[in-house]
Amino acid sequence: MRDSAISPGSHGINRAILAASVGNLLEWYDFSVYALFAIHIAANFFPHRNPGLDLVKAFLVFGLGFVIRPLGAVLIGIYGDRAGRKAALTLTILIMAGGTLIIAAAPSYAAIGIGAPLLLLAGRILQGFSAGGEIGSATAFLVEHAPSPRRGRYTAWLQASMGMSNILGALVAFAVTTRLSAAEVTGWGWRIPFLFGLSIVPVGFYLRRTLEETPQFRAEAAQRAETRAGVAPLGVVFREHSRSLLVGMGISILWAVAVYVLLIFMPVLAQKAFGFTATQAFGSSLIGNVVFVIGCFAFGALADRIGRARVLTIGVVLLLSGVLPLFQWLASSQSTVTLVLVMSAFGVMVSSFTSVAPMTLSSLFPTRVRATGVSIVYNAAITIFGGFAPAILTWLGTKSGSVFAPAWYVVFAAVPAIIAIPFLRGVTNAALGENSGVPIREI
Repeated sequence: MRDSAISPGSHGINRAILAASVGNLLEWYDFSVYALFAIHIAANFFPHRNPGLDLVKAFLVFGLGFVIRPLGAVLIGIYGDRAGRKAALTLTILIMAGGTLIIAAAPSYAAIGIGAPLLLLAGRILQGFSAGGEIGSATAFLVEHAPSPRRGRYTAWLQASMGMSNILGALVAFAVTTRLSAAEVTGWGWRIPFLFGLSIVPVGFYLRRTLEETPQFRAEAAQRAETRAGVAPLGVVFREHSRSLLVGMGISILWAVAVYVLLIFMPVLAQKAFGFTATQAFGSSLIGNVVFVIGCFAFGALADRIGRARVLTIGVVLLLSGVLPLFQWLASSQSTVTLVLVMSAFGVMVSSFTSVAPMTLSSLFPTRVRATGVSIVYNAAITIFGGFAPAILTWLGTKSGSVFAPAWYVVFAAVPAIIAIPFLRGVTNAALGENSGVPIREI
């Protein structure tokens, strides 16, 4: 199937971008508002014995939701490679909505005791299962719809929509914390962002339910039907694409850590470690995420011109060399202006790497196992290195008294990416041999 089957300016590709982005926005929005309101969630769902430990517990529940992500990645990834990208994307948005509803409506610990944190955990498990299958299906969907000369710009929407979700989350958090008193926010106001997120579900569900399947998947399905060949994506990925899994893991570790530490966890860290108010933290996060969204589109377009490997290298260098000095600057000059500038710099640095990460992972696997391969690699990294990062870093900060642990965490996460990037061409060549649909000149 030729890449020109759907032209870049056609209604089909625009609708595909919108459908993938709206659902992905909802997935990330729910994760974002949980992190932004973790302090208030901790006060509602855990006994009031030690505020610091209660926050760690809230982040542990946040992290436990990630434990289920690999299962979601495998099952929904396989479903997407068998039933189609459209079917998988429709399923993920419904499961995510169920998890969000549980969290929004769950009674507090004061009302039902131990049942409260168990309900919170159930909601996070549903969200984690859904998110596990989202990235692989959404990435495959966009890559297989986008014309090859502009794949970087189109797939950049996946990470840009994450930034948009953070902007939306920050706006809602800013509105809630400025219009309500601290007691009202802790009492019931923290539920408003989750209820607001549910309002996005009908739009996302409609868009995904009415989509056309991707040209590459239709061609793959037709070929399977003609030859009566079955497909076992999980076995194929581990048996035939082990090198792709390793290279993809190296890219995904930094992808996960950079996003969760520098974008999602930073507003909480700014309050707990650096002494900023919630309004200052959320306002700075809003500006930083605006920069991040702009950066995603800019670096995505740059990848179409110079190749994704060069853009990834730029991102690694920026993250490796810039995060620690920015933390040191923030520690020595704790002003609102400094916080805004630091968050903006993080937006540029994270977007330079993560904007092209989805397209990079998709190039490592052929069409028949793309959703499964991308889902496994990304979710393995994010489960191990991203999901528990807030809990680990909060605990380390409490024990050591140092505010620099998150910066060092990002630095160490950059090392596997440095090792992986030189191997991209080799594993992509192997995937191209199986009709991945990604031209070699894009690498």
